[in-house]
Order: sequence, then structure tokens, then C-alpha cells
Amino acid sequence: MRSLFVALALLGTTLAVPTAAQAEAQAQAVPLAQVCSVSCDALDPSRAQEETFPVPEKVINGRRVVLHVSDKDSMAWGSIDNGVTNDAVWLDRSWDGGATWEGLLGKASIPSGWTGTRTLMYNLADPGAHRRGMIRACGDAAGVDCTAWVYPTVCAAACDGSDGASGDNQPVPSAALSGRRIALHIDNRGMAWGTIDTGRAGDEVWLDRSWNEGASWPGGSSLGRVGVGSGSTAAKTKLYATTDPRSKLYGGAVRACGRAVEGQNGACTAWARPASDRTSAAADALMYSYQPHTAWWLSSWWNSAVALTTMMDYQQRMRRTDLRWMVNEMFDKNRGVFPAGVKSGDALEGNFISRAIDDTEWWAIAWIQAYDLTGERKYLDMAVTIANYVHGYWDTGSCGGGVWWDRERTYKNAVTIGLYVRMTAALHNRLPGDSIWLQRATTSWNWFKNSGMINSAGLVNDGLTGSCTNNGQTVWTYNQGLAIGGALELWRATGDAAVLAKARQLGDAAMSSTLLSPGGILTESCDAAGNCDDNQKQFKGIFMRYLMDLADSTGEASYKTYAQRQADSIWQHDRDSLNRLGQRWAAGGVRDWRTQASALGGLLAATPKS
Repeated sequence: MRSLFVALALLGTTLAVPTAAQAEAQAQAVPLAQVCSVSCDALDPSRAQEETFPVPEKVINGRRVVLHVSDKDSMAWGSIDNGVTNDAVWLDRSWDGGATWEGLLGKASIPSGWTGTRTLMYNLADPGAHRRGMIRACGDAAGVDCTAWVYPTVCAAACDGSDGASGDNQPVPSAALSGRRIALHIDNRGMAWGTIDTGRAGDEVWLDRSWNEGASWPGGSSLGRVGVGSGSTAAKTKLYATTDPRSKLYGGAVRACGRAVEGQNGACTAWARPASDRTSAAADALMYSYQPHTAWWLSSWWNSAVALTTMMDYQQRMRRTDLRWMVNEMFDKNRGVFPAGVKSGDALEGNFISRAIDDTEWWAIAWIQAYDLTGERKYLDMAVTIANYVHGYWDTGSCGGGVWWDRERTYKNAVTIGLYVRMTAALHNRLPGDSIWLQRATTSWNWFKNSGMINSAGLVNDGLTGSCTNNGQTVWTYNQGLAIGGALELWRATGDAAVLAKARQLGDAAMSSTLLSPGGILTESCDAAGNCDDNQKQFKGIFMRYLMDLADSTGEASYKTYAQRQADSIWQHDRDSLNRLGQRWAAGGVRDWRTQASALGGLLAATPKS
């Protein structure tokens, strides 16, 4: 961030306003980098999804300078009217709470014959770089002045500086300082505060807030700073939020810090991400890695479809609506054509279609879930488009049936057929009067069940040999889960008790297997060596999605007990103070957004259905 101007007062008091000449000279000296959130800087205001006026206008010599904001876009623009030729309006944007700012953003001057003009739109925040900003509108009309900064405080479950904590948890150990105890607290809404006790008058406590996991905290230092009063030994700050939905910023972190009255000694707790419950904690940490502008989780295409499906499961199970904007953004921004490498791998040919048949199917599953979540028909229509493409790779000329794994027709395997059964049965269950998709679902299930891929132990091997026999390759958890999920969706379509019995048999086999559930904890074959690739990192969460479906469908206590065991192990043995969840649910390990999405699936499976 390039600081162009330095304020002469702290945020909350009157800030210095540069003269027009000073602003122009400094802005021209260093070109500004474009910021992208849902959209990129310099978007025309005609494309705003809404228009609000959250701060009072500023009148300069009879001219009206107004700040306009669209929370749906997380962008703002400025306007000036009642003016004369060459009066100007622009935006200032600060990344450190108003101490410094970028100026002259979108500067526009009133042309001859007009009485007003407006700037282009600029982003309030930079989610990709994990920066929270503030914006104000400024004008030059025979004098320079600015509106107030918009949204100087963060609001989530409550707003910064509020009182009235609801519950009290301490997510990290307290810090010791010369006999004092400095502690970080969170309530059951995810609001945070700090305390100091066993102290003396003049001691101080405050919070630091970071949007980039504690790497830096511009604009977030000394929040709620308060001193121990005379005759007291303790003090506490106000409450502060670490999620800013208006700015599309998630996964913020806080720590509590304190200073002893004697000397210059200070101490801080570890950083922590507050959250209201386990699943919300995991979802918040997963959203930290989401990229609003490109609308995916970087570097993994099919994994992003699964992460989106998991986030929709979270919204549906927790009865939340605040993240539905992400579903629409991912649909609109990813449905087009992309050359190879742009979305990490194969070329995408539009409508989420590529040469990788299973990758394509994951997106159909996602859009079926989006239809269930929102009721919007466009998602179901997209799933039908994808399914029609995939059906072109159903081939009875090899092994009597099955769907090819890739366009080159090199392999028939469990993931592709498991997805196909689930997808086709789900379409039948959502398309009134359908018979075609039901026939396809029934035929594909019967083929899969008799293909030999399900071995004598009731576990699903990876695929078939060229001679159409079980290839004995790895039993991956996600193949087991997809077999369960396909059977359940077909059972809902047909009411066939034998199909439900097979789903239960597959679930029971996984839970009792020393291969998949050693010590009762779901385990991937690559977990112990710690060498799971980016695909394998996400497999266990897929299994748990369909075990959750099995538990919901049957009410069987053993499935719920197993799911609770996984959730407890994840939370107790696979989590750090920032609620990042790793590959090995019994012992931590590598952590990234794929392992986060997978573990969120494990936590959701233990969450009662609303």
C-alpha cells in the first residue's frame, strides 16, 4: 500500500484534507495498483447492484459532495452537484484506519455546460490481499473538503465497540506479564474482547486485529484500549468483530495485549479466530482463502466445486443466507470458456465442461445443491446441460456399460460412475414427470453394483482393468462415499429397499474397516506418510457428506455416533488457534483450503439437521 497523504489527527476526529494541488501532485507521482473484489476498481456506477448513502453529504460553497455505496458490490463512488465547470470530485481510500490514504481515485471534473459529475466505483476492501479499507468522497469547489469515512467500524453479529457479551470462551492461553494475566475472550456469536487482571491502576489492555492471520494489523492496533482504574485490579475492552461481510472479508484474527504501568513491558496472547461454533469456525477459515474476483479457490478446479458444495451444505444445515452471493458469483464467473491453465489444468469449454468427465460431474453436483439451496431454476438447468454432456460417455461397448473417466476413453472407474448415479437420480428427483433420468440412474446403478468394483469386504476399489475386472487399486474414501450417495438418491427415486440396504452395507463396511477407519477415525491411505496430493486432501470430506446423508435418511444411531467421533477428533487433534484444519483428523498434518473444506464436511456430518 502506498500512503499518499498523512493525516494530522487520529481516526474519529477531523482528518487533514490536502489541497487540490497537493493531492494532484502526489497522485501523479505513483500510479495506483488496481484492487479487485467482486469486481475491479473503476467500474461504472451504472452497474451498481444497489445505492445507499451511509454517511452525510458534505456541502462546499453550495456544492453537494455525496458518497454512494453498494454493499452488494462492496464498492463506492462519489458525486458532486450544484456545481460549476471544473469543480471536481474524487475518492480517498485508506488501508490503515484513516491514518494514511490513496487520493484522487476516479477524479472527475464537471464539464462545460454541466452542474455535476461522478467518479467511477472503487472497492472498499481487497479480500484477495486480506486488506480492509475505508473510503470517503472529496470535492474541490473553490475549497477542498471530504465526507466522513464510510464504515470505520466492523459490523458482523454486533459492531465494534459494543457491550453485552453472550457467553465467554478463551480460545488460547492467557499471557503473563509481571504477575498480570492478559486474556483473549470470545462469545458465542464470535465477538472478541480482552481482559487484564491481578493488575494495578494504570495498566492497560487492548486488542490487535489482523486480516492476514497475524502477519500485519494496519488500522487494527490498540482496539478498545482501556486502563485499569484507580482502586481496581482489572479491566476489559469493548467487543470487536473479525468477520466483515460487507467487505467480503472473512477469517480475521485477534489477540489480546497488555502493558504494565511500570516500565515499558508488554505482552500479547497468541492470535486466534473467534467463531460462534465449530462449523462456523471452519467455514470462516475456508472463506479466508476464497477469491471473490475470480470466484474460486485458487489452483484447483474440481476441488472448488466440492468446496462450494460443502459451503452450501453449511448454509443449508445452519439455515444461513449470508453467503448466497458467493454461489451466484461462482456460477456467473466460471460458466464461460477458459484456455488450458487458467483454471488450473484442462481447457474449459463453457458450461463447466472439460475433457475430464469426473471434473465436469462435480460441477453438476454443485449446481443441483445450489438449486436445492436457492430454488433458482438456472442452477438445475445447468446441471441438466452438464449431465447431457456426460451421458455421451456412457458406453455399453466396453464392459457392458459405465461412463468413461476422460474424453480419450482410457478408464472406467468408481468416481465417474458414482457421480453419474448420484447426478442422474438427483435430476429425476427434481424434474417433475421425468422418466429418462430415472432409467439412466437405475441402469447405471445396476451396472456399478455388478461391475466388480465393490470388493468382497464391501469396499470400493478405484476402477476396472482393461479386461473389465476389479483392478485392486486403492480404496479411496470418496469412492466409498459416492457409492453410498448414489444409492441413497436412487432409493429416494424408487423406494427400493434393496438399494437402501446396499447403501447401509457400504457405510457399515467403511466404519468397521481397519483400512478406512483405523482406531475409529476416517483415514486416507496417504495420511500416514503425509504425501496426499491436492486431490486426495479433499476425499474424506466427500465421504462424510454422504455418510451425513445416510444418517439423515435412516436415523441410525451408529452413523451419527461415527460422525460425532470424527468431528470431536478433528476439533481436538487437527485444529490450530486460527481454526485451520489439517489432513490427518487424528493427528493434524499439512493444512490448506482443501483440507479445510474436507474437515468442514466432517464437522457438518455431526451437526443436527435443522
